[in-house]
Amino acid sequence: MHQLNALNDFVVRFANVNGTGSASANTMFAKAIFRMGIPVSPKNIFPSNIQGLPTWYEVRISEKGYLGRREGIDIMVSVNPQSMPKDIASVRPNGYFIYDSTKELHKEFIRDDIHYLGVPMMQMCMDKFADPRQRQLLKNMVYVGALAALIDIEIPVLQEIITLQFKNKEKLIEANFQALEMGATYVREHFKCPLGLRLERRDKVDDWIMIDGNTACGLGAIYAGATVAAWYPITPSTSLVQAFEKYAKKLRVDPATGHNKFAVIQAEDELAAIGVVIGAAWNGARSFTATSGPGVSLMSEFLGLAYFAEIPTVLVDVQRGGPSTGMPTRTQQSDILSAAYASHGDTKQVLIFPSTPAECFDHMAEAFDLAERLQTPVLVMTDLDLGMNDNMSPPLKWDDSRVFDRGKVLDEVQLEQLDKFGRYLDVDNDGICYRTIPGTHPTKGSFFTRGTSRDEYAAYTEDGAAYVRNVDRLLHKWETAKTYVPAPEFYQDEKQSAIGIIFFGTTTYAALEAVDILKEQGVVLDAMRVKAFPFNDEVREFVDAHDRVFIIEQNRDAQFRSLIINELDLRPSKIASVLNYDGFPITAETICNQIMESLIGKLSPAFVVHEAAPPSQSDVEE
Repeated sequence: MHQLNALNDFVVRFANVNGTGSASANTMFAKAIFRMGIPVSPKNIFPSNIQGLPTWYEVRISEKGYLGRREGIDIMVSVNPQSMPKDIASVRPNGYFIYDSTKELHKEFIRDDIHYLGVPMMQMCMDKFADPRQRQLLKNMVYVGALAALIDIEIPVLQEIITLQFKNKEKLIEANFQALEMGATYVREHFKCPLGLRLERRDKVDDWIMIDGNTACGLGAIYAGATVAAWYPITPSTSLVQAFEKYAKKLRVDPATGHNKFAVIQAEDELAAIGVVIGAAWNGARSFTATSGPGVSLMSEFLGLAYFAEIPTVLVDVQRGGPSTGMPTRTQQSDILSAAYASHGDTKQVLIFPSTPAECFDHMAEAFDLAERLQTPVLVMTDLDLGMNDNMSPPLKWDDSRVFDRGKVLDEVQLEQLDKFGRYLDVDNDGICYRTIPGTHPTKGSFFTRGTSRDEYAAYTEDGAAYVRNVDRLLHKWETAKTYVPAPEFYQDEKQSAIGIIFFGTTTYAALEAVDILKEQGVVLDAMRVKAFPFNDEVREFVDAHDRVFIIEQNRDAQFRSLIINELDLRPSKIASVLNYDGFPITAETICNQIMESLIGKLSPAFVVHEAAPPSQSDVEE
């Protein structure tokens, strides 16, 4: 049997049981490779219950810097009998299956086209350590040590990470060192090391960091001046508000008095949470909430109020698999339409699509500026993949000279000069009116905020003409918004092809890799990444300039395609979809397959990958 050979270019997957402490060891594995200067992209694939079900941790190693998920597993480390049949099936031909050989592997689990490496992980831990819980935890470090010897991870790097992880806990450090060495020693004595798949130190990560998008969003809110966060816990957004609170306790506390200069409010439900945000924003605070698809559904009525009453509101939607409860711990981009048209009536909401943690940080600041400049809700559309996974990212940078854009807010002097304040008067012909913050002037600038129809002076009316003037002005403001939102990014200086692709958010990693793969096959594509909705003129111009355009997105119903066709009044026949909605991040192989099948009517052999067989009826019944 042949063996796979690759340097700094393969995929390792760990198959564990949720709640067994494997996450810490698996993360150390990924961080060690990153510290060796090699680009790495980890994905945590976990169930929505607390413990007991299968969980996976997948690490792509790519010297070329491709950070999207890749099809096929080169090395599978399986310590969960429950998922073992599926784990074995997912290994590429000639790949490696590492397992706990404390118990003999059942003959039904044997494939003749992959390599089996048995390591008696549990037995070694039982022989070495007395505490039952410690045995279970350190078994994870045994397989990390085994991998270190098999693929040439530098042991001192892992030891450094362990030392930092268990700082001031010398007994834990020593025990983890022992387990690491046990695994490495065993495979050196029983197998040829290293494998054909191995690592070699590089200098390809520059000054980049590893951080998850939720933490970056939380930090971005701090630097953007947010002082109020109201939320209701929901996967996968909970850690975002927790990150905001963590850093607010460091950066938002008065050093003289020790008093908090922030408020984090866990409301009784999502509707209450967005209500708190709107109330705080109306009073002049920069406030926000974070949720996922089900929360957006519940918040829609209040989002309509914020849109119609023109109150700055920031919401982060960390998207997950839907509908209903759906797959709470899987990723999708399936809230596009519900977010863009959140609430009933003629409503359009501003959306921003970050692709990296650095953009999560930057776009949070941009969201607060846009919300106040446009006096409207702004939804930052991330997803579970970006929000909860560690991602390689450029460092988060902040310009200390930056001034917050509070938009058209009248101060006391300006109010004093006015004979009469009209909250909904468009004096600049851009659709954006002047607003006031309560308490600015003792007698001027007050108005009644309502969700019912009103005239230019905020007075209640059901006059049809006044209503039409108001909603037409909101549409005019929507046109103004197109000049303010982040512009799309292009990946070529000039047109190179009659075929274009459009992508956004976390489809970016796989899309850019697919462009390179297809180019090697002689298929040249022009590429554009959309960063915001509403779409500006550059988006229309890109579509108009190409005979066929593929839109890459992670949902079943091609929601982004529907949005762009509807908003730009495009001819549907020229817009094709590349879709993925199985809860896993889209891959370059998937994109290449669907594009080639659309262009030539069949798959190219270059893109065929080994995949696990679908479940049989007996599997389902089990």
